[in-house]
Amino acid sequence: MTKTSDGQDRAPLSRRRVLAASAAGLCSAAGLAVLGSHLLRSEPAPATPRSPLPTPSSTALVQSVTSQVLASAARGRDVELIVMRPESVPGPLPVCLALHGRGSSARMFVDLGIPAMLTRAVAAGVPAFAVAAVDGDNYWVPADPADDPRRMLNDEVPAWLEGQGLRPVPVAAMGISMGAYGALNYARAHPCAVAAISPALFGSWSEARARKVFADRAQWEATEPLRHTADLTPARVGVWCGTADPFAAVARELIAKVKPAEGMMGPGAHDEAYWMGVLPEVLRFVGSRV
Repeated sequence: MTKTSDGQDRAPLSRRRVLAASAAGLCSAAGLAVLGSHLLRSEPAPATPRSPLPTPSSTALVQSVTSQVLASAARGRDVELIVMRPESVPGPLPVCLALHGRGSSARMFVDLGIPAMLTRAVAAGVPAFAVAAVDGDNYWVPADPADDPRRMLNDEVPAWLEGQGLRPVPVAAMGISMGAYGALNYARAHPCAVAAISPALFGSWSEARARKVFADRAQWEATEPLRHTADLTPARVGVWCGTADPFAAVARELIAKVKPAEGMMGPGAHDEAYWMGVLPEVLRFVGSRV
């Protein structure tokens, strides 16, 4: 995998290619995980919002994985909600929110193989929970009053989860890259566990401003997790980052300030190979706190 000049990941797998692969017979969670490992790309700069699936009805992607396109008033557009459950586990499961990286979508977590990983984790004894991913953008902060992914998470997602037969209040949040920024902010406002993977954080306003997503310095200062580590509960925090990741320095700073229950720096870069390697451990961490 390659990176853009500013160290971000390229655009994710398109809807048409994922649906085409599903129609071709890749119906198992393990099969879809393999598909994602070949096709997932790095995150680029923000692009024109993706078109929604052609039908708003809920459709099965693979066993225990469902997709639903919903109208988000907070974001002023349709968004996709993907729910990943461990196979053969009934009931209103607790939920871990999964927040994707910049330029990606909720399908990032299917591409990375979460469905199969989650089933294996639960079979190995991890307490059962569901992973719910939803489309977001702009570091999960309000781009403008008409597009507020944070309000979507707070005000709309609980009812959507309940409509899926899940517990409406998430007990955990995980995020990759930009999604880690959003997940840490979510944990500041909610009593939940949080797993930050390759966290795209910023040690200075000049670094944050270069991303061209924050309305102004005040918005960045209000949302930058490194500036609000006292709002996090160390026993509920896990941080994973590769030592070759361009965000390794800020990940170390986050670990030093929070002193999280899990703070892992190991070989790897800002790419899907590293994420797929640590996600089983992340799922165990989340499961131990649901």
